Amino acid sequence: MNYLTAGESHGPQLTGIIEGLPAGLTLDIDAINAQLAARQGGYGRGNRQKIEHDEVTIVGGVRHKKTLGSPIALVVNNRDHAHWSEIMDPIADETAANSVRKVERPRPGHADLVGGMKYGHRDLRNVLERSSARETAIRVAIGAVCKQFLEQLGIKLVGYVQQIGPVKADDQNPLNVADIEKTILANDLRIVQPDKIDEIHDLIDKTKKDGDTLGGIIRVVATNVPAGLGSYISWDTKLDAKLAAAVVGVNAMKGVEIGDGFKAATSFGSDVMDEIDWHDGEGFDRESDHLGGFEGGMTNGMPIIIKAAMKPIPTLYKPLQSVDVDTKEVKKANVERSDTTAIVPASIVIESVVAIELAKAITDTFDGSNMSRLKQQIADYRNELKNF
Repeated sequence: MNYLTAGESHGPQLTGIIEGLPAGLTLDIDAINAQLAARQGGYGRGNRQKIEHDEVTIVGGVRHKKTLGSPIALVVNNRDHAHWSEIMDPIADETAANSVRKVERPRPGHADLVGGMKYGHRDLRNVLERSSARETAIRVAIGAVCKQFLEQLGIKLVGYVQQIGPVKADDQNPLNVADIEKTILANDLRIVQPDKIDEIHDLIDKTKKDGDTLGGIIRVVATNVPAGLGSYISWDTKLDAKLAAAVVGVNAMKGVEIGDGFKAATSFGSDVMDEIDWHDGEGFDRESDHLGGFEGGMTNGMPIIIKAAMKPIPTLYKPLQSVDVDTKEVKKANVERSDTTAIVPASIVIESVVAIELAKAITDTFDGSNMSRLKQQIADYRNELKNF
């Protein structure tokens, strides 16, 4: 399975194409739209979300709610394009009128300057339009399709916020996906520790007043993943490596942990290796999950645990120093419409890219041409593992 996205932040639409999902997968478009709505929510979001009302349109690969086995094409329209149609027109000649929002002062921490240098753009809007986190809307739509695919195979996953700025909001590290979902859906921070809500709201409010931004930590848990996805035979076949790459491929992500991650580096081996057990009728098991569901680049049947570290958003309403790319004068960076923190929607995005990579691993391992056949193959494989 592979996917591709296209589109700019203020262009007419975002487009996604998924190739390689089996025929016969039943899709619930309302569930996809619910994920898109969740991505737009969360305390600390900016005014762009008041304009957009993201909904997916399926324009290929699905008939009567079932996938056909052919490429699935998805579209999410950008409502704000109505205010940018002349500026973002793909076929009109460049004029002073449609260059009114030219960007010449790159933002520190953003792709603006380096992207302009690499591709030769003097108007840095050509960079920021594609490098914008707006692109993640279509990745969430693709991830929602993959999440439904996984759920129909008995695999559950959820992403939530574990920390915002300096405030930690997870003192339990839960593994039950249903319990996590029940708790995080009851608040606008997607945290599992409700007694931290007021403290974090106050932090976000103060940060917004100061014209600053906040990052945080996201945790994803996936359960009932069969052992043996991925491989040890070569570096590029290791599934944990693919997941780490997918997570860092999301805007503003600067670090990844699997299981105990960096904590394991300061521990003794006897404290972080997951001892093996055997249960008659169930097969092999682990006594703990310090390694986050992976051994040797392969899933080991334990819950997959991944953390992502998100830096603060680089667009500040009290902008930092920059340099005009044309005049070379020292000036304040451009200010684009942004959020005080996007950690809440980012948890949806990270959940989505994890779902995509797990769906890829499933279709790489089994015959992914037909859903009924795939379900039977996985059921047979799970029984084989129990009797190993």
